[in-house]
Amino acid sequence: MSPRALRVAVLRRCYRVAWLGLQLRASVWRRRSSGVKCALTHGGEVLLVRHTYGRRGVWYLPGGAVRRSEPPLRAAAREMEEELGLRDLQMRVLGAFETRLDRLAVRLTFVHAEVPEPGAVRVNPVEIAHVGWFAPAALPTPLGSEERALIAMLQ
Repeated sequence: MSPRALRVAVLRRCYRVAWLGLQLRASVWRRRSSGVKCALTHGGEVLLVRHTYGRRGVWYLPGGAVRRSEPPLRAAAREMEEELGLRDLQMRVLGAFETRLDRLAVRLTFVHAEVPEPGAVRVNPVEIAHVGWFAPAALPTPLGSEERALIAMLQ
């Protein structure tokens, strides 16, 4: 195994442990978090990801946590750069609502951006196992609990 592959494997395991820790904390400490989900589109298709942690077989819109005092659009831009290597996207907020993601109570901000060149996506192999572009009428399964409703908001 190359040093890079070993590093990715170790960090993936760390992410899995951290995810389990967040789930445990959420079941004990009922604090609300803030998060973002991003609908990235190109030519009528939407980008979905499968993570290396959590429910690894489930397709989700990319996104992540909003840090304390961080505006949601800045968090979305940071997450898209960290997970997918995408910069300078023109994002707009489509809505915000309260929900539960797994055991976490979340104030979720939903944003949209058109990706000018889908080949510009550079997956972070520590966080993201798979990416795919899908037509809204042909979404893969299983999907995260919010994804179908969020994607429907695009139309």
